[in-house]
Amino acid sequence: MTPNDYTMLSARFGRSDGHKLAVYEAEGGYRALRKVLQDGMSREEVREEVKGAGLRGRGGAGFPTGVKWGFVPPDADEIYFFVNADESEPGTFKDRYLLDYDPHQTIEGTIISCFAVKAKLAFIYIRGEFGWLVDRVQKAVDEAYAAGYLGKDILGSGYDLEMIVHKGAGAYICGEETGLINSVTGRKGQPSIKPPFPAVQGFLDKPTIVNNVESVASVPFIINEGAAAYKAFGTEKSCGTKLFSVSGPVKRPGVYEIPLGLPFREFFNDWLGGMAEGEKLKAVIVGGSSVPVLPAEEIMNTNLDYESLGEAGTMLGSGGMIVIPESCDMVELIQVLMHFYFDESCGQCTPCREGTGWLHRIVKRLRGGGGTPEDLDLLEHVCDGMAGLTICPLADAAVMPMRSFLDKFRPEFEALIQETAAAAPTSRWPRGEQE
Repeated sequence: MTPNDYTMLSARFGRSDGHKLAVYEAEGGYRALRKVLQDGMSREEVREEVKGAGLRGRGGAGFPTGVKWGFVPPDADEIYFFVNADESEPGTFKDRYLLDYDPHQTIEGTIISCFAVKAKLAFIYIRGEFGWLVDRVQKAVDEAYAAGYLGKDILGSGYDLEMIVHKGAGAYICGEETGLINSVTGRKGQPSIKPPFPAVQGFLDKPTIVNNVESVASVPFIINEGAAAYKAFGTEKSCGTKLFSVSGPVKRPGVYEIPLGLPFREFFNDWLGGMAEGEKLKAVIVGGSSVPVLPAEEIMNTNLDYESLGEAGTMLGSGGMIVIPESCDMVELIQVLMHFYFDESCGQCTPCREGTGWLHRIVKRLRGGGGTPEDLDLLEHVCDGMAGLTICPLADAAVMPMRSFLDKFRPEFEALIQETAAAAPTSRWPRGEQE
């Protein structure tokens, strides 16, 4: 297997002209949309094809896309569709590639998805820091309107769809679907309590579907080639291909499209070329910074699919693969991550607002030479008071890496504490008291 064998999503990556409508059309673009609207596929047939393909949400949760579409009430008269391009997860940059190099693939997939759920208005919500992507996608949307793929009576089918490109304000929490919806509505970009779920009551209190960029970009292939062709890639339960964003000191970092189920060892050695000269593999965060870390000896014997990674004690997540070298200080790394989650907490839920701050401050104290053995127990205690106790998963996103770093690399935490004890002056007084 080589990177060139799998180009369901990445055929135009790296090309300077891949974003243009003429190039996309010349290479089969919008053929799937014509198949749906001009050849007479029904909405139910589109939904069943996607469901039968086993496509799972590529934003991190991995929920079956076709099943999610089916949650829209059949009698709903006003339905909205959101494409989540907020891409805030550290280590993840594959949606940026999709929109930069091939925006029409996402637009076509969005139009078909909107048709399947009867939506008449779609939003592409793009992370605020991706300013150039907003311009790139807007130009592609304008091209699609001019070509008759958007607007009134698309391709003479009688189906109408308007599409809005919306720029976010750079908040991690708006990657959560209800936070995203609230942001567009003009409310604070904070998550809402579920239920009701967006598919029943979302934007403007109407049924709303929110799908990741990679999820909708996979739809044209499924419609063109069929569910069976899509399921020919991957495993029985983890179907299709997946984009992995790879960063760290490997010889060939970047975005790769791989069949799910590919052994990590093969991906690491044959696709990435192994570690850069002078570096040795220590650990890998496979699915973005919010999933548990795996040491080198564990990840090397794991396959890259939802089930295998779950059995190994981590998650596939968004596919944001962070490769960590032996030279990396794991306590320093977790301090950086805890600072990120502390800074990005929206503050709505007390366990998250206070807990992320506690985690950051305790790790910072350890690295500053003020740690004690009790601090490791305190970190575990704070995690216990956060996990599963908030409106959205941000608290869990901080807890999972924190716990895994403590579990897999505890000696590095203990070494810091021992260094602190060795450097402390001898005193008969308890810590914190003075003569």
